[in-house]
Amino acid sequence: MFLLAVTFGCSAPPMPPEVKLSEEQENNLWRLGAQAYAPAGYDRYKIAFRRAKEALIQEQSKFSWFQDYRHVQSELRDVLTAGYALQKEIIEQKNIRKESAANQLSSLKSRIEALKNLTETINEGRLARKDLVKAELLVSEAAKRYENGDYEAAEVKLKTSSGFIKTAEETILPILIRYADRRHISKWRRLAEETILESRNAGVPVIIVNKSQRTLMLYKNGVPFKTYNIGFGRNGSLDKLHAGDNSTPEGKYRVIKKISNSLYHKALLIDYPNDEDRRNFLQARKKGLIPADAGIGGLIEIHGGGKDSMTDGCVAMDNREIDHLFGLVEVGTPVTIVGAVDSRNSLSTAIESF
Repeated sequence: MFLLAVTFGCSAPPMPPEVKLSEEQENNLWRLGAQAYAPAGYDRYKIAFRRAKEALIQEQSKFSWFQDYRHVQSELRDVLTAGYALQKEIIEQKNIRKESAANQLSSLKSRIEALKNLTETINEGRLARKDLVKAELLVSEAAKRYENGDYEAAEVKLKTSSGFIKTAEETILPILIRYADRRHISKWRRLAEETILESRNAGVPVIIVNKSQRTLMLYKNGVPFKTYNIGFGRNGSLDKLHAGDNSTPEGKYRVIKKISNSLYHKALLIDYPNDEDRRNFLQARKKGLIPADAGIGGLIEIHGGGKDSMTDGCVAMDNREIDHLFGLVEVGTPVTIVGAVDSRNSLSTAIESF
């Protein structure tokens, strides 16, 4: 009996239950993403946990008779308390990030959809579509991360996507805003009214090209006679500044030549550049807005080949319609090209939905 009592009394004390609990807790905190959602608190927790483990190892190295885990147990309890508080913080931060990611997903999806619609309103929209495709793919990847609960990774994808969206916005919004600018509208309206008045007073046909409506309207005696659907250059929504910019000029011109066998079926050559175009070109060059070696350009036509063809700055029509127009106008016919004549035009109103 004495031997059994001595043997039992000399055995190592049982391991505190806090040892297993703290190990499980540390693993759970890592799985919850403590490093991402509460990095400072998690670093403090790991230091305290490491110290408690070191104390445990030191105690285990003692001869069983002298092992005493009470101070280790106390440290581990403190670690567990800190861990429970940290777990609460992580869950709160995850919920915040979850809500933030959800809001960003919704917002970016809406922005992408709105921009995609805007790109359809102008030829220059093609320049933004590549960025929008990249943005859409990133949003799709972010949505998958979100569904898997990886909100940090989702936000990284969303941030990158936002950059592509911003680039797309910077490409097309200034162009559309131009068509809401009252100064431009006032100038365009004046040019159109002067040309229509010339038709009324002189009894001659005139042509008004409206970029926002994508129409060419023939007036006779100051009254609309025929409207044709048209297309523009690759950057046709902008006013032409120099050769190679693929923009369609704006201003008052005249037909200087009728070409029956044009490369694009039939064509009406206009007198771009005129004196105002030359002044604008020189001013733009002084301001450094055009390449130093760029010329002013020329050979701007109203031609056939199809209104959906992408020109280098000309006004394009379907062959049947250029045939009809060709027979109604003569050399000298006034041609006025404007962006819009109404502040509530198709391009200015398009940005209201954004």
